[in-house]
Amino acid sequence: MINKTTTQTTSKATTRIVSSLNEIGQAAWDELLGLQADANPFLSFAFLHALHESGSAAEKTGWQPQYLTLWDQADDQPRLIAALPLYVKFHSYGEYVFDWAWADAYERNGLEYYPKLLSAIPFTPVTGGRLLARDEPARAALIDVLKSLRKDTQTSSTHILYPPAAQASALQQAGFMLRSGVQFHWLNPGYRDFTEFLDTLERKKRKNILAERRKVADAGVRLRRVRGQDASEADWRFFNRCYAQTYAAHRSTPYLNLDFFLRIGASMPQNILLIVAERDGRPIASSLLIYTDQTLYGRYWGALEFVPCLHFETAYYQPLEFCIEQKIACFEGGAQGEHKMARGFLPQKTWSAHWLAHPAFADAVADFLEREADGIDSYMDELNDRNPFRSAPF
Repeated sequence: MINKTTTQTTSKATTRIVSSLNEIGQAAWDELLGLQADANPFLSFAFLHALHESGSAAEKTGWQPQYLTLWDQADDQPRLIAALPLYVKFHSYGEYVFDWAWADAYERNGLEYYPKLLSAIPFTPVTGGRLLARDEPARAALIDVLKSLRKDTQTSSTHILYPPAAQASALQQAGFMLRSGVQFHWLNPGYRDFTEFLDTLERKKRKNILAERRKVADAGVRLRRVRGQDASEADWRFFNRCYAQTYAAHRSTPYLNLDFFLRIGASMPQNILLIVAERDGRPIASSLLIYTDQTLYGRYWGALEFVPCLHFETAYYQPLEFCIEQKIACFEGGAQGEHKMARGFLPQKTWSAHWLAHPAFADAVADFLEREADGIDSYMDELNDRNPFRSAPF
């Protein structure tokens, strides 16, 4: 799909397209990642490699890794100076920036939308660096290579999902069209405890949260938090059962598998929190979260039996208590979910960047994105007018 031959891009740097992170090496990848101000655990070698090696995001599932990398020579050794997580994609599942209508329009006109080039963290709608680089000249060189690459491949389009705003702006200057979206994040100004947080909410919101938590307690459910370092294989097997059950209930197939969960449990335990709900001494539900000392990321949850409001307790209220106790500043609750506002989450704008090779379709999508952006701005205004707090919290 992409010519993997190493090509000289400048007198000092070479380009390599790699299909496995093993071709880069964990030390080189994580060293580059450590220089990024907008890095997160989902960009780590451990997380990405687990996705690939477990078969969750691999060619057989429609995610063909084709990472774009730039190297220079440092002390006679090649040094990674820039990288872009990149996939040849054969569908649009697991992306959370929806382009199904674009694919349908191509098909109706006898054109192929797939394969396409996609820069994203598979199954992870989290904003973070995509254009990883040691410095701004290296980042600019990476964008130049990406511009050349998008024209040289047989793909219909190139998409970069959830870049930070500065990188989205740089991509727009390079000819990409920007698309905005909305997520909901909870922000912690330094609450002493959960009660202090509740006191900032409107009376009805506060009353509803207390009622939801009481329903779970009255059902005899007890919660325990398991740090990654303390999670056993049995904990992971149970979580995987819960996760798979959630997909089965929606008549869908899970994106991830037990091998993936065991891999991240072993390779990045310092970033993992499992919350397990138990009743009568046996586990009945579980949620998985990823965290740093600054941000908690809500990921997945599942239950083997129904308890009213248990989802809110395991996926929101226990994580919020964890944030307060650990002084974590932000809880990103994942994609979509306007219902999160009733639990203290506020709207935040997200970005994606898109380039389509077909001129007529590119013009049509540009017109659509302009109209959609106006709608997103109006939606943000509407959401902010429904702020759940008694007064502005920050």
